Amino acid sequence: MVAERYHAIQARVESACKRAGRNTSDVTLIAVSKTKPVKLLSEAYEAGARDFGENKVQEILEKYPLLPADIRWHMIGHLQTNKVRQVVGRVCLIHSVDSVKLAREIEKESSKQDIVTPILLEVNVAREESKFGFFLEDTESALKEIAAFPHVNIQGLMTIAPFVENAEENRHIFRKLYQFFIDIKSKNVDNVNMNVLSMGMTGDFEVAIEEGATMVRVGTGIFGERQIRENY
Repeated sequence: MVAERYHAIQARVESACKRAGRNTSDVTLIAVSKTKPVKLLSEAYEAGARDFGENKVQEILEKYPLLPADIRWHMIGHLQTNKVRQVVGRVCLIHSVDSVKLAREIEKESSKQDIVTPILLEVNVAREESKFGFFLEDTESALKEIAAFPHVNIQGLMTIAPFVENAEENRHIFRKLYQFFIDIKSKNVDNVNMNVLSMGMTGDFEVAIEEGATMVRVGTGIFGERQIRENY
């Protein structure tokens, strides 16, 4: 069942890319496996999934040793500074850097391990009180401050759009972040790549792709409904 859903989502990704005149290879599908047992992750892996997103550090630590080594783990949930040590070196990308303080902690731990950690800055485009992230107008100054950290590499931006019934309602959110993404890219800030735009989830990933997303985070669409309804 997981394999069927994974392939169906892949097909929808391909269709959205085609509509937008983009190559499918430009968009990475991340299977959001938070709260899901290893058995279901294994099914997704067998279907071809290699990128998995987790919300909690504890789940990464539990699943990491039980699954194949070629999996690329993505930290997509709010990361507390006291958990940074456990995640640096284990994930390929931290999507949810929402403060300079957190980035400084990632820098400190990455320096200890003598590695460079790829990160995305989380932007709260819709200014929702329930969400973390920089407001759009504060992002550039934070980005320039974080770009000075030698053991952290800013690869792009991430947003969690509002939960809506009609995906079209989020199109302006995605468009606004894409425009900002392009603007920052054109400034060629040192230690900032701006190659990754992580936006779009089960309910709106097709619109996000049409508006420039390079990574989409899909959980329910691949693994089925959760006990508690969530946005992914």
